[in-house]
Amino acid sequence: MTGSSILVVDDEPDIRDLVREILEDEGYIVMVAADADTARQKQQESRPDLALLDIWMPGTDGITLLQEWQQQLDEPFPVIMMSGHGTIETAVEATRLGAYDFVEKPLSLTKLLLTVRGALAQEARPPGGATRSAGGEPELVGSSRSIAELRETIRRVAASSSPVLVRGESGSGRRTSARLIHAGSARAAQRALELDIGGVGVDHVDSALFGRDGYWERAAGGTLIIHDVAELDLSVQARLARDLRASTPADQPRLIGVTGESLETLVDRGSFRGDLLHRFAVAVEVPPLLAHPEDVPDLIAHIVDRLVEHHGLPYRHFPVSAQNRLRHHLWPGNVAELEAVIQKLLVLSEAPEVDVAEVDRALAASQPPVPPSTTMRLPLELPLREARDAFERAYLEHQLRAVGGRIGELAQRVGMERTHLYRKLKSLGIDYSRRRQ
Repeated sequence: MTGSSILVVDDEPDIRDLVREILEDEGYIVMVAADADTARQKQQESRPDLALLDIWMPGTDGITLLQEWQQQLDEPFPVIMMSGHGTIETAVEATRLGAYDFVEKPLSLTKLLLTVRGALAQEARPPGGATRSAGGEPELVGSSRSIAELRETIRRVAASSSPVLVRGESGSGRRTSARLIHAGSARAAQRALELDIGGVGVDHVDSALFGRDGYWERAAGGTLIIHDVAELDLSVQARLARDLRASTPADQPRLIGVTGESLETLVDRGSFRGDLLHRFAVAVEVPPLLAHPEDVPDLIAHIVDRLVEHHGLPYRHFPVSAQNRLRHHLWPGNVAELEAVIQKLLVLSEAPEVDVAEVDRALAASQPPVPPSTTMRLPLELPLREARDAFERAYLEHQLRAVGGRIGELAQRVGMERTHLYRKLKSLGIDYSRRRQ
């Protein structure tokens, strides 16, 4: 969640500067330290919401500092270890000592950001695994018919132990819905583990799921939530379907798959296994914000209260005129985009009331204009696949420039899941690691 504070501890100045730039560009508050002594000082001055900690440092190493924080702090914050080549086994051991996860050097921007978000999301939820409301329980905000029906569906689905699919657009509340299913189930007292395919990396999902002390083993008796379940390799899908058939529900985790894709379409294309799809007894459809705009006023009040209480932002009143302007926006990024706009409005002015002109400026800033298109000759002489790649390359490069290199905004603009988008950019040879100019 943007606005969270992150402590970056690494003795290499280039890595510290790079990580700080990446995280600040995403809206996080970043502190840096070159060694354990400085890290201790920073932690005492201002408790971070998360720490990125290098394993090998002069003086006290990262593992020792991790153990120190785990043992001495009443409320330890999540720690992500950063490890170079040859230290992966040490990093894996660190997760058994309390680290949330690890990222390997040279750093992958994709995995770094996804792991950070996953760690912060875990920090924000109670032991059962769902996000907290002000009263400590996960919740869906709104009184519309769409949200009322979603709550009722979740209540019914939670009563079962069968695998369930949660489907919806990015930012619509599908993570909260998945956590609510666990929180309302008979397994609520057991652990709920969440696996982000993009955060782990497609090549490492098999070992993360089924390896020693993997997610499947650790979530037994509780709930396993797999985000972007459509990204699983076919071989992993086969093993998952086999394990679901081979063991009794009491011995296995209750599986919740989260996706923005039509798995039925993917089955037709041969990229998702029908036997795994059929294991999901029911699909919970999370509506986009466009389907329930009447909830925008309630969402504004909820988001403002949370940002003021938990992030120390100044309170500002949203009059009916400002609420109405926000209510009639299309919100391609759904509730997540609404929250980003509200946060910007709280940060950029100390005036007690938000006016419509401010809202218009914030909305315009969140949708940067597309620069003039470059003339492109249609590659009609090429084979179909090569012609399609040429068009997609030109199209995505154009859109990437339009959003200033921000991948999250690019995903919203072109209507692609972020994990799919990274793969597409990589396959087309588009350099998406460029920093925003």
